[in-house]
Amino acid sequence: MTILPVRHLGEIAPGADLAGLLAEGWIADEAPPIDGDVLVVTQKIVSKAEGRFVDLRGVAPSSEALRLATIALKDPRFVEIVLREAEAVVRAAPNVLITRHRLGMVMANSGIDQSNLGPGGDERVLLLPADPDASAARLRNELAERLGVDIAVIVSDSFGRPWRLGVVNVAIGAAGLASLVDERGKGDRGGRALGVTQIALADAIAGAAGLVMGEAAEGIPAAIVRGVDLHSSREAPATALLRSPDEDLFR
Repeated sequence: MTILPVRHLGEIAPGADLAGLLAEGWIADEAPPIDGDVLVVTQKIVSKAEGRFVDLRGVAPSSEALRLATIALKDPRFVEIVLREAEAVVRAAPNVLITRHRLGMVMANSGIDQSNLGPGGDERVLLLPADPDASAARLRNELAERLGVDIAVIVSDSFGRPWRLGVVNVAIGAAGLASLVDERGKGDRGGRALGVTQIALADAIAGAAGLVMGEAAEGIPAAIVRGVDLHSSREAPATALLRSPDEDLFR
C-alpha cells in the first residue's frame, strides 16, 4: 500500500471548484490517478468550498449556551453554534464539550473548527459539511468525469476516542467503497465462524492517510491511498459506521 500526498491546493475559498483543484493538484504531484485509488480529503477543505462558515459576531447565545459556556470555559457564541449543530449534549466539563451531532456522530464541539481558517481570525468558525456522504459522492463523480478513473472518496475528520489519548483520522463521508465490511458468518483460519467481526474499512483508510496529511501546519489536506484491498462488498456510506444510540452501553 502507498500513501501519496496531494499538494499545490492553496487556500480553499467558498464556492471553489474543489474537484478541479484536486484534479490539478493530483496531476501536478506527478502521481497519475488509477482505478482503485482512494482519495481522502479533510472535512475542512470540503466545508470551506461549501461555504460552511459562521461569523460569531452575529450570534446571540441562548441561556443554555451561557450555562454550558460557564462549565466548559468556552465562548458562549461558540457554544451556541455547537448546540445548533447538536441533537444532544453528552458531556460538559472544563475545556470539554462533547455532543451528539445532528448527523449522529459523537464528537467534540459538534465538529466545529476554528483552526487554519484563513482570513477572519477568531471571529469565524467552520461547520461540518451538511451531508458528508453526499459531498464524497459529488467529488467522486466530478473527479471521474475529469480524470476518467474509478476511484473512491473519503471525507475525513480528526476524532478523539474514549479512554485513549490523541486524535486519529476517521471517515465522516464516503463514496465508492464499503465503509463497513461485515465479516460475520465467515470462517477464521480454524474454520470457526466469526460472530461479531465488522471492519471499519473507511476509518482504517482515513487513519492511514492521516499519517501523510498531519494535524497541524503541514498544509496537506488530501492524500491518495493506493493498493488497499477495498473488498468486493457492496458500497456503504460512512453513515454505516454509526452506532445506534440504542446500542450505547457507556452513557
